[in-house]
Amino acid sequence: MTAPEEKGRLAQENFESGCSCSQAVLLAFAPECGLDRETALRLASSFGGGFGRMRELCGALSGAGMVLGLLRGYTDLTDKPAKQRHYDLIQRLCRRFEEEQGHLRCADLLEKLQGEPGPAPADRTPEYYKARPCGRLVACAARITQELLEETA
Repeated sequence: MTAPEEKGRLAQENFESGCSCSQAVLLAFAPECGLDRETALRLASSFGGGFGRMRELCGALSGAGMVLGLLRGYTDLTDKPAKQRHYDLIQRLCRRFEEEQGHLRCADLLEKLQGEPGPAPADRTPEYYKARPCGRLVACAARITQELLEETA
């Protein structure tokens, strides 16, 4: 099994190569999820920037939620205990992330940055990567996701 820190490093590398936060996390787990690179990138593409760059739920958490749904989700729509177990898992993800990072919302995590939400993505320059905590956030979300997968194996 992959070490949680390794998954975090991979997610950070994905982000630094141009992925959105949600893409970076899902792509780090694509092989385990049975996804090829293109499918993972497409699936997570709507969730970057706090859902379509609206600065809502952190994209790293959205990507982590996709991973946990693919690998630990439920399919029997009448199985309330399975649904409850899955929601508990997602809430554990969010609690751990918030304990470490302070917030769940993209806008709160990026509060020190200038600019308004909108559809236009920022240019990926060295200054962009230096100013944003996103590399650290995707690493954290991927690490916690791997820890949760190991705990629920």
